[in-house]
Amino acid sequence: MNLEFSGEHLAFQQKVRTFLEENLPSDIQDKMKGGLRLERDDHVRWQNILAKQGWMAPAWPAEYGGCGWSTVERYIFDEECGRAGAPRVIAFGTKMVGPVIYTFGSDEQKAKYLPRILNNEDWWCQGYSEPGSGSDLASLQCKAVRDGDHYIVNGTKTWTTLAQWADMIFCLVRTSNEGKRQEGISFLLIDMDQPGIEVKPIITIDGGHEVNMVHFTDVKVPVADRVGEENKGWTYAKYLLQHERGGTAGISNSKAKVGRLKEIAGGIKAGGETLMDDIDFKRDVAKVEIELQALEYTDLRYLMTAASGAPIGAEVSMLKLRGTEIQQRISELLMQAMGYYANPYMPEAMEYGWNEEPVGFAEAPPLAPAYFNIRKTSIYGGTNEIQKNIIAKMVLGL
Repeated sequence: MNLEFSGEHLAFQQKVRTFLEENLPSDIQDKMKGGLRLERDDHVRWQNILAKQGWMAPAWPAEYGGCGWSTVERYIFDEECGRAGAPRVIAFGTKMVGPVIYTFGSDEQKAKYLPRILNNEDWWCQGYSEPGSGSDLASLQCKAVRDGDHYIVNGTKTWTTLAQWADMIFCLVRTSNEGKRQEGISFLLIDMDQPGIEVKPIITIDGGHEVNMVHFTDVKVPVADRVGEENKGWTYAKYLLQHERGGTAGISNSKAKVGRLKEIAGGIKAGGETLMDDIDFKRDVAKVEIELQALEYTDLRYLMTAASGAPIGAEVSMLKLRGTEIQQRISELLMQAMGYYANPYMPEAMEYGWNEEPVGFAEAPPLAPAYFNIRKTSIYGGTNEIQKNIIAKMVLGL
């Protein structure tokens, strides 16, 4: 695959690089490079900067307010953001529900919601998983009963990322129990600021409040906020999952972490030699770099396929599967490289300004919480076991 950039692409790369140098807040950059936890204000500040620049939704068609960038330009933008340590835009609005709305939504829904996503006015969260329905998503039981011009929603969603910050939730609900389970699901857009919605935190193993339980009790949702047809939500859900899984590979961030891994391993001396002089460790680093490069080429093929308008196949499952496995492997190598400095498990160390730089390296304390947190990547967006089943069916015909 030829990755050489044209003069036009190089000029665009420099434009993005200059923008990041001049506009990315230094404290947010420090948090990202140090593996520290970002607060809501950090995301708001950065996304407001992107919104003002018109760069909130690089993949959206220009007719809906997207950047109108080519596949190569989107690749360059993602690469430069990863290199600079810029946070990724919260995906629920721009990468998940936004494409569903402009593809399947009504003109009224497009006019109402798309500008608010682009301007960073509405924060979204995802209402898919339930206490008894995760990987087997079609078994969901959160119920919506039609009552005139509204649905009355009752049920519970779980693992709802950043629901504590969200203004809106896109939700899969059961509107029929007839026929196949997939045929009785509808896709609703629900305002979080109304009676009957209760958000309860789930504290993860790294000590963070990232996910939640969301309870719905007699919540009224206008029928006008149903995307597409009643009982056809499974079609829209699958479309959304393609966008979600395609975005979980995290290649640019992984490349930045591998670079930092090599710096750390090159600076730790044992008997006059660095860890990168150890043949076994060097082999492990080389292996993950090769796997990451192969994944990058697969991602580029996926982007080219998506840009051509051709149907998306099992590529997104391969991206999700291998991308998350590589992320976890890098976190293991970082722990290994840091040695005993990484041993203390202190969730409070994820907070900015918690302590002075420790002996060794500044990112040592957050490594253990980050290691535990990143175990989840092989679960969300459809477990990696589910992705293997999809690949076996779509590619191998099993």
